Amino acid sequence: MNILISSAGRRVSLVRAFQKELKNLYSNAKVYAADAKPQLSAACQVADGYFEVPRLDNPSYIEALIEKCQEFKISLIIPTIDTELLLLAKNRSLFEKNNIKPLVASESFIKKCRDKRVIHDFFLSHNVNIAKEYSKDNYQLPLFIKPIDGSRSVDTYLIRKQEDLTDYHFSNEKLMFLEYIDHDKYDEYTCDLYYNKNHKLKCAVPRKRIEVRDGEVNKAVTANNALVSYIRANLEAVDGAVGCLTAQFFMNQNTSKIYGIEINPRFGGGYPLSYLAGANFPKWIITEYFLNEEIEDKFDSWEDGLLMIRYDHEILVHGYKS
Repeated sequence: MNILISSAGRRVSLVRAFQKELKNLYSNAKVYAADAKPQLSAACQVADGYFEVPRLDNPSYIEALIEKCQEFKISLIIPTIDTELLLLAKNRSLFEKNNIKPLVASESFIKKCRDKRVIHDFFLSHNVNIAKEYSKDNYQLPLFIKPIDGSRSVDTYLIRKQEDLTDYHFSNEKLMFLEYIDHDKYDEYTCDLYYNKNHKLKCAVPRKRIEVRDGEVNKAVTANNALVSYIRANLEAVDGAVGCLTAQFFMNQNTSKIYGIEINPRFGGGYPLSYLAGANFPKWIITEYFLNEEIEDKFDSWEDGLLMIRYDHEILVHGYKS
């Protein structure tokens, strides 16, 4: 009944949440963490144990991960970064032959999420508004530019003046020219969504983004607003979705008009706020995948208006030698 948080990095709060919920049911079970450099990972240091794995682009990664899971009697893997999702999904059957469950969405849904144009089509098919994409010879300023396969706000640009556009923007085929959604009129939300084994939505927690640092939310507040009913109406069932999905939306401050931006089918860096508000995804995962009990009831009893303000904290490792 051991759990692995893979590519653990800085996910200290996520590790601790799984530790608390797992030990409530299985006192001797452990939450392990893995990373390419575990000695330098804060999450690895607070886990019940950790181990080193090759980088994701190493051909031996899957074999090494399975061997470590067998060694440490790990039966459930919780991924945390975009680049590992498709790799785990493609090798799902191999993991399951070894009695290991990678908690990832279907391969086809992950591919949709990784391509921003495809996820726009997905939103439209579910009656969710999207920002208009311009052709590069017919656009309106201001505009927002982002890559079709980007993450963590890398290679994104807000263009207000014509002279801000460069040859790079026009020549890079991965860059999308999009309608700019005015941040003075729209609030940005990251929503933590929980889907059960049957791909049905059981919980939606919008978190208003107040401040972001290095692509991860630093200040945020839970908001039980029009987004909850909007998501339930349009994303009630999503083929291939399981566990935690992190979806981004913009909502107009006056009209409540909503735009879908993107979906990451994994735990987001800001999920600890939803957990502390009462949306207990780790417990539900353990209930579904270890106890084989269905999560049937919809959950809306999380705390509205809970503000999270993050700060840096130290984790000390004694006797470390570089």
